[in-house]
Amino acid sequence: MRIIAGRFKGRRLKAPSWEGLRPTSDKLRETLFNILAPRIEGARVLDGYAGTGAIGIEALSRGAAHVTFVEKNRRAIALIEANLAACGIEGRYTIQCADVAAALDTAPASDAFDLILLDPPYDTDNVSPALEAAARRVAAGGLVVLERATRREPGAPATLRRTRDVASGDSTLTFFACRD
Repeated sequence: MRIIAGRFKGRRLKAPSWEGLRPTSDKLRETLFNILAPRIEGARVLDGYAGTGAIGIEALSRGAAHVTFVEKNRRAIALIEANLAACGIEGRYTIQCADVAAALDTAPASDAFDLILLDPPYDTDNVSPALEAAARRVAAGGLVVLERATRREPGAPATLRRTRDVASGDSTLTFFACRD
C-alpha cells in the first residue's frame, strides 16, 4: 500500500499482520479520490472503519483540513498511528477507538463532516446504523461514501439519497448525499 497523490505521495504504509482487516486497494482508493478531488481541499473528513488509516491519510495528503479516524480494533489503531508517524503527519487528525455509529452519535452537534467515508468489513450484515448516524453528521452539501461488497445492497436511511455507484471487481463505492 502506498499514498497515491498529494504531499505524501509514494509513502508506503504498513499493512496488517493479522487476518480480518481488508485494506482498500490502491486502485480503488485512487478511483475514490479521483471522484472526490474537488471536495478534499480544506474538508473535514471522517474515515470510518479506518483499518490501516490509508483512506484518511490519503485525504490528509491531498489537503483535507482534518481527519477523524474511527476504528474499534486496538491493533488497527496502533497500525493507524504507525502509518501516520511513518508519513510524518502531526496534528490535523483525531483517532477514536469506538464503533462508528456510536462515535458519530456521541459527537458534538456542532461537528459536521464534509465527507464521511465508511469501509466496514464486507461480511457486515447491517450497515444501516452507521449510515443513519452518518446522515445526522454530514454537513450540508457533503457526501457519505460506502465501500461495500458488490453483492451486498445497502439500505439507506430516508435522509440520504443514493447518487452514484462505482464498481471495481468485487467492490463497489456507493455515494450518498443528503436529501433536500
